[in-house]
Amino acid sequence: MRGKTFERWSPVLLLAAILLLWQLVVVGFGIPEFIFPSPWQIAQQFVEYTGPLLEAAWKTFWVTMLGFGLSIVVGVLLGFLVGSSRAAYAALYPLLVGFNAVPKAAVVPILVVWFGIGLGPGILTAFLISFFPITVNIATGLATLEPELEDVLRVLGAKRWDVLVKVGLPRSMPYFYGSLKIAITLAFVGTVLAEMTAGDSGIGYLMQTAGSQQRMPLAFAGLVTIGAMAMAMYEFFSWIEKRTTGWAHRGSQAV
Repeated sequence: MRGKTFERWSPVLLLAAILLLWQLVVVGFGIPEFIFPSPWQIAQQFVEYTGPLLEAAWKTFWVTMLGFGLSIVVGVLLGFLVGSSRAAYAALYPLLVGFNAVPKAAVVPILVVWFGIGLGPGILTAFLISFFPITVNIATGLATLEPELEDVLRVLGAKRWDVLVKVGLPRSMPYFYGSLKIAITLAFVGTVLAEMTAGDSGIGYLMQTAGSQQRMPLAFAGLVTIGAMAMAMYEFFSWIEKRTTGWAHRGSQAV
């Protein structure tokens, strides 16, 4: 019982220890706030700029969700195509890997030329940076379907489409949810990157403005806000995963 209680509270205790050590280091060494602010100084910025931070966070959140939703649709379709056909796997997978290796920071200026400053680059950058994990995991779940199982199903009269839809896709769900937890954090990175490069609102724009004015506590407050939103969405998908794919987990993970 004590072990479970400690396990439950261990992230909070670790965070508290890190914040305390951070505060002691900044105060002890007299580090100026425009170089490295303390947690207390960052907290003061949250209190002072609650309204602007919430407004910027909401803008970043829904732009990220739009790009992330697009990445789910495209990622699932591409993953199904790549994972269901050896020819498609051989043709598309190397191209997808090469595209994923392109630095997205280099793509943002091109998106600005095409779509202008505003929402377009943010949505598209979030999409471009997050669809690849979804595609790869769906394709992996389908491509690693046991040949013996597929042979048995075909002997029983199942067609290729039936095997993929009724067996392959359900089997890919743990891979899918794992990719969502990775992709949502990447989507926030993409949105903030676009906002800092070519945005006129959102957390990235706020951080860029604060950094140019050497207001590091406010910039760090923006970083904390982004981290909190990404963690919340990660836990949300973990919660859904445990309740929809409990059969894929063992022991306490399925509870």
